[in-house]
Amino acid sequence: MRYLRDPMPVRLGALAANMARVTSFSKHDGHREAVLATLRESKWFIEWIAAELDAQDAEELVRLQMQMAVWQIQSNKSWNDTNWRLEIATQSAKWSHRILQMSGL
Repeated sequence: MRYLRDPMPVRLGALAANMARVTSFSKHDGHREAVLATLRESKWFIEWIAAELDAQDAEELVRLQMQMAVWQIQSNKSWNDTNWRLEIATQSAKWSHRILQMSGL
């Protein structure tokens, strides 16, 4: 898998891009499956890189991973709630920015 061969800044950049996609996709009620697929992929990204990060960054990304799992579960009942999706979009944008900072890109 190419992702695992990329340098850490590139891998973190891919995770940041995924969070930006979640931000964008969450703004439209017809994109639930795209959001869920992106969250699944992002959780794997974190799984694959956390052990290679310093403890503080790894802990931060594991918190994100847990938050994404909560969003996935909540989406069953809350996806049609515009305010709920807006909150995911807002939080995802913050995570995207933070991860991009972490990457140094």
